Amino acid sequence: MKFRLSAEQRAFAEALDALLGSADVPGVTRSWAAKRPESGLLLWKQLAELGVTALGVPEEHGGVGGTPVDLIVAFERLGYHGVPGPVIESIAAAPALLTDAALLSGLASGDAVVTFASPPDTPYALDADVATDVFVVGDSLSRAEIGRPLESVDPSRHLFEVTTGAEVQPLTPERRAEVLDLASLACAAELLGCGERMLADTVAYLGQRRQFGRVIGEYQALKHAAADVRVALDFARPLLLGAAREPSARAISAAKVAASDAAQLAARTGLQLHGAIGYTLECDLSLWLLRVRALVGCWGTPAVHRARVLESLMRGR
Repeated sequence: MKFRLSAEQRAFAEALDALLGSADVPGVTRSWAAKRPESGLLLWKQLAELGVTALGVPEEHGGVGGTPVDLIVAFERLGYHGVPGPVIESIAAAPALLTDAALLSGLASGDAVVTFASPPDTPYALDADVATDVFVVGDSLSRAEIGRPLESVDPSRHLFEVTTGAEVQPLTPERRAEVLDLASLACAAELLGCGERMLADTVAYLGQRRQFGRVIGEYQALKHAAADVRVALDFARPLLLGAAREPSARAISAAKVAASDAAQLAARTGLQLHGAIGYTLECDLSLWLLRVRALVGCWGTPAVHRARVLESLMRGR
């Protein structure tokens, strides 16, 4: 299996970094958390102009018709920069879920922002107050009736209770499983990007913070802690890319578990090496700490995905 990205995919990642690196995404995230979504929606349109929202949409509906590998390239960068909003639902899952031509075209152009709940693993709809279309995924795809808002561990993730409304289209169990696997894969990629960002910020902090007359990054124990995170992320990456190239329930679940574990290690280590400042609202690291805590439980907890890997191994496939 080839694990190297193509030149086009690397250039796409660089273009995303250029856009998001100049967009003050932490500021956008703080505004989104405060329910001032204007800057976030403007960023969404900029992502659409770059083709991100069109990645999963078929070409006949104005999309790119990208592969799962293209998706994980984008989602790692979205995670690295901490882009808020229902990116997994709208960019990764919705194009594989929907059949309505007008809505698919809206997704590609960035005019439509889709979110949905999929009980029992994802019982609440993310950012239903901002999305143009809200659905419930069950035995069929249905419009959602939006209920009361709920608090999330990540203030930038606004969760809402939803109830099932009018049916939109039937769903086979196989189609539903395929869509949820795609969402899990995108979530794993976003977690990997979050882990990479926290490691980068932590290493930069270690090179600046001085204590007892020395830069703290010179201390061997701190170097080893950062190196452990580097190893965890590097072990998760090929699992993620392998799952994108040859998707299967086992491969996707293994990637989600590895990315979750690596991102959590990056979060714990980053907080420990930053000290108390790391969890303050003024420190950007806190944005990724909370994002990781939320994403680890999204689209299947580590326990759920470990059980799927075990079940697959017991069946011998």
